[in-house]
Amino acid sequence: MLRLPLVAAAAVFLVAGAPADSPIAVQEPEGYWQGALHGYTPPTLKGATVIDAAALAKLIAERKPVLLDVSDLDHKPAGLPPGGLWFPVHRNIPGSTWLPGSGDGDLDAAAQETLKARVANLTGGDLDRPVVTYCHPDCWGSWNLGKRLVALGYRQVHWFPQGIDGWQDGHDTAVSRPDKQWAARQPATAGQ
Repeated sequence: MLRLPLVAAAAVFLVAGAPADSPIAVQEPEGYWQGALHGYTPPTLKGATVIDAAALAKLIAERKPVLLDVSDLDHKPAGLPPGGLWFPVHRNIPGSTWLPGSGDGDLDAAAQETLKARVANLTGGDLDRPVVTYCHPDCWGSWNLGKRLVALGYRQVHWFPQGIDGWQDGHDTAVSRPDKQWAARQPATAGQ
C-alpha cells in the first residue's frame, strides 16, 4: 500500500528536475527557489525577459545594462596540502559586477537591504535601467536574483540562463573579483 505515495513522490521529483527542453518542463515556484542552486531551471521568469547570448550581446551594445554575476566563490580543493599554492581565477562577462551568494533563496533581511542598496547604486536608482542576471547554466541563483529585482520594481530585468558558459562560447570574458561593497557584508569565505 505504500507504493502509490512513493510513485507520486518520484513523479514530483522528476518533474522538478526535468530539463527545459523535455516534454516535462520545470515550473516556476511561487517564491524563491530554496533547494540546491544548481539544477534544471524553468524556461521562464515572470516579470523578466529571458535572453540568449545573441540578444545579450545586442543589449550590451545598445543599452549598456547592469550585468550581475551571482556565481559562487571558489573554494579551496579539499585535497590541497596545507601551504599548497591555490590561485582561483573567476571569469565573467566584461563589465559585470560579481555578487557571490546574492542569488540564494533565503537571504536574510540585512543581505536583502545591502543588495537593494547596491543594485540601486549600480542602476543610479533608475528602475527602467536594464539589468541582466546570470551565473552558470542550470543555476537557480540568477533566477532568484532576477525574481528579487522584479519584486523590487525593476522593469527591465533580463535573465541570461546560459550564463558565463554560454557567453564564452562566442565572446571574450574578463577576470573579476567579488564586488567590494557586497563582499564587505559577508564573512570572508573564499578559499575555505
